Amino acid sequence: MERVRRAWHRWWAGEERVASGLGELFLARYPGAVMLLDDQGVVLQVNPEFERHAGHAPGQLLGRRAVTLDADPLHGGFALALEHCRTTRQPWQGVLLCRRANGDLRHQTTMIQPLEECPDGALRLLVIQYDVTGMRERELHDRQLLARLGDTVSRLPGTVFRLRQDAAGHLELLYASEGLMALTGLTPEQVMDDIERLLGRVTTEDRRRLEVALAQSAVSLEPCQLELRLDLPGGLRWLEARARPQRRRDGSTLWDGLLIEVTERKAEESRIRRLVSTDMLTGALNRRAFFEQGAAVHARALRQGQALPLAMLDLDHFKALNDTHGHAAGDLALQVFAATCRECLRPYDLFARIGGEEFVVVLVDTSLAEAWAILERLRRAVEEITLEVEGGEILRFTVSLGLANLPPDGNLDVALGDADRALYRAKHEGRNRICGPDGMTPPFSDADPT
Repeated sequence: MERVRRAWHRWWAGEERVASGLGELFLARYPGAVMLLDDQGVVLQVNPEFERHAGHAPGQLLGRRAVTLDADPLHGGFALALEHCRTTRQPWQGVLLCRRANGDLRHQTTMIQPLEECPDGALRLLVIQYDVTGMRERELHDRQLLARLGDTVSRLPGTVFRLRQDAAGHLELLYASEGLMALTGLTPEQVMDDIERLLGRVTTEDRRRLEVALAQSAVSLEPCQLELRLDLPGGLRWLEARARPQRRRDGSTLWDGLLIEVTERKAEESRIRRLVSTDMLTGALNRRAFFEQGAAVHARALRQGQALPLAMLDLDHFKALNDTHGHAAGDLALQVFAATCRECLRPYDLFARIGGEEFVVVLVDTSLAEAWAILERLRRAVEEITLEVEGGEILRFTVSLGLANLPPDGNLDVALGDADRALYRAKHEGRNRICGPDGMTPPFSDADPT
């Protein structure tokens, strides 16, 4: 457009000598409307194709003000553009909304060039217009689509993000949708300004996992997916991040992804795990969960070269208690017994129900002598339990225990067999007592348990 304007300017000033007929060629072939106006905006001349492009016959417009073409002749942009050129003697360029003779509105990209070197010395205004309605409508349509997309993204139950890691490993959040505020309490602008505001709220363990996951994804260019815990003022919140990487020419890596909250899902998963791994009556681990967790505890002890004391526990005369007082009393006795055991044990010790009235305990980071002392306190606590059953009768019961030792390189099933044999001896010797491995005696007297 600027090249055309300069060519027209040279032709009008009489400077275009080499390419004779350039002005006529331009007027005849230009795919738009061309007008020459006087300093008052009155149309003096138009190009031959003016009617086809502008929608007005030349005879209807010559001698009239060009603002007649404006969608709003009194307050439209055409008059303001002409006034700008008259007062500043500077060109103007923009898009004007013009009305055709049939009333249709069209968007015209318009260039107005003041011509001061006219033969009669008067100011002339060269107006060149090109219909861009189709492009304008597509642009407006795209803007509407973009606005709807932005509205949709803002309504997502999460946040869309773009994360960048440069070649030196520094992270930067390039974009995050408005959902970030609901997830983290931070605005996208705050995190884009300083990503540490968000990363600083990720738990230490999960941040290490995030760093490893991003490093692996950056090398393999495989999608990255992991769950993170955020330590927020309202408590821990679980988030799940899924992102797909791409390598940039400068060596950086971009991840486009989605961050959603999964706190409720994690709570439900935890509840289901408890249901699957817990004895419903007593709340102790069930048999399956005991062997799974016992294997993990044993593997840790093996790495540390430590032995694991474990014990089998069996309520004394439990069948007679059930037969005499009924299953409701038996269930109550089991529940109170399990609660007493948990009070005497540490949170990290394993406690499981593996049979009707049979339980097992694994004592972590404990010597055999320390384990005996803990189990003795448990035995005495059970001995002191009193239950009032139907009819006001007071019910008491005791427990027998068999203690064994699981060596670092030993077998859990073998150790359970040793504990079961020790339990059999405790039953045979009178019940309500602890028996340890063959040859082991209590590490304290009855009068001074420690």
